[in-house]
Amino acid sequence: MKKIKVLIVDDSAVVRQTMADILASDPQIEVMATAADPFIAAERMKSDVPDVITLDVEMPRMDGITFLQKIMSQHPIPVVMCSTLTENGSETAMKALEYGAVEIIQKPKLGTKHFLEESRVRICDAIKAASQARLRKISARPHAVAPKLSADVILEKPASRAMIQTTERVVVVGASTGGTEALRVFLESFPADCPPIVIVQHMPEGFTRAFAQRLDGICRISVKEAADNDSVIRGRALIAPGNRHMLLKRSGARYYVEIKDGPLVSRHRPSVDVLFRSAARYAGKNAVGIIMTGMGDDGASGMREMKDAGAMTIAQDEASCVVFGMPNEAIKRGGTVKVLPLESIAADVIRHCS
Repeated sequence: MKKIKVLIVDDSAVVRQTMADILASDPQIEVMATAADPFIAAERMKSDVPDVITLDVEMPRMDGITFLQKIMSQHPIPVVMCSTLTENGSETAMKALEYGAVEIIQKPKLGTKHFLEESRVRICDAIKAASQARLRKISARPHAVAPKLSADVILEKPASRAMIQTTERVVVVGASTGGTEALRVFLESFPADCPPIVIVQHMPEGFTRAFAQRLDGICRISVKEAADNDSVIRGRALIAPGNRHMLLKRSGARYYVEIKDGPLVSRHRPSVDVLFRSAARYAGKNAVGIIMTGMGDDGASGMREMKDAGAMTIAQDEASCVVFGMPNEAIKRGGTVKVLPLESIAADVIRHCS
């Protein structure tokens, strides 16, 4: 199988070497070259075009955002942004997604073996997802991998079917690569009094708050990064914080979220499978499950559990996905009731919840 050629662009020699070591450990990935800034990267690309570029944000001579704009307006190549997780860096990285970056990954925190091993899985998966992405031009402006765990490590399967249907519905959503733009389109379509929405978007710690704030500023509904025990209420969307699992819970007539630590589930934290299983258990027929663009199979098992519990389940269709992996896995496992284009999902949810 042809390997995915990666160009690493970062002004830190330590980060370049660490990233190269991580990527070289995956048999499907080849480090084509490294570059200390965009000018050196451009020279490397004259002789060989990479399949994926990893790109730092703050660099000498030219910043990563400017270089990203040049790439995406001239000859689009999948770009994965790397960032230290400062508050300003988070906002800058969110801007990079608007300019066409496929994914954001976290620079490894050197010296922490457990973190580094988890990062290895995330980084390599991000590169593979980026290599499959559908791109659009913008206008000019070998280490052992930890076992893949299921949602069982966070929440056991329910022994019986969930509660009977009530008048209150709750919408749970899972997304990964390409999901930041898909969620913008989805959430902008809702009126201010929409059903409550709970979201897992694969995104590193530090980015989800800026992402939620950006959506809150452009949507008619309220959008916030979820905190433990937040109420799940009409007119509001809660986004799982990066690096924490999120579960939907119910106490009497009140839905709320639980935020908790735990191992990676389906190679992710937060995991869509964890959210969907909790929705199957605590909401049952009262839930609507939506799985959007992303690589891998996180959410596929949980969506089947939701369908078996009587929930309405919807997958984003292939034509509107950046990467069709997650919806396709849910479809293949028999977990979806409907397959819809992105632009039609919100309206269908509103009709169902009415």
